[in-house]
Amino acid sequence: MRWESFLDHVRERGEYPTPQEAERAARTVLALLGAHLVGEVRAELAARLPETFALVLLNPLRATEPLPPERFLRAAAAWIEGATEQTAAWDVGAVLSVTADAAGEDLTRRILLQLPPGYGLLFGRPEHT
Repeated sequence: MRWESFLDHVRERGEYPTPQEAERAARTVLALLGAHLVGEVRAELAARLPETFALVLLNPLRATEPLPPERFLRAAAAWIEGATEQTAAWDVGAVLSVTADAAGEDLTRRILLQLPPGYGLLFGRPEHT
């Protein structure tokens, strides 16, 4: 997916007034997501993202433990200037749903297998039981 297209989709879903706000949300959320993914899944997702966002995803930061969705949202709120947990949930949902579209169903399913239960809704996908 091209940079402009990815950012336009994030901007539309997040209802951001400027491309800069959409980019800030995308960089933050993808950096946090990249810290939780490993191996082939992480590399495949990076290959489907625009180069700038792929580099953010591949940043060498590592989470010490997988964060449950609630803590992921709190972490996003802490990193996004002026965000609350509610606005961070909006940001995360906008970015991760566009990311899931770029990844496709099979890769999104494999991403969700690497994450704790509850992330499906953040990606705009129903939870499978």
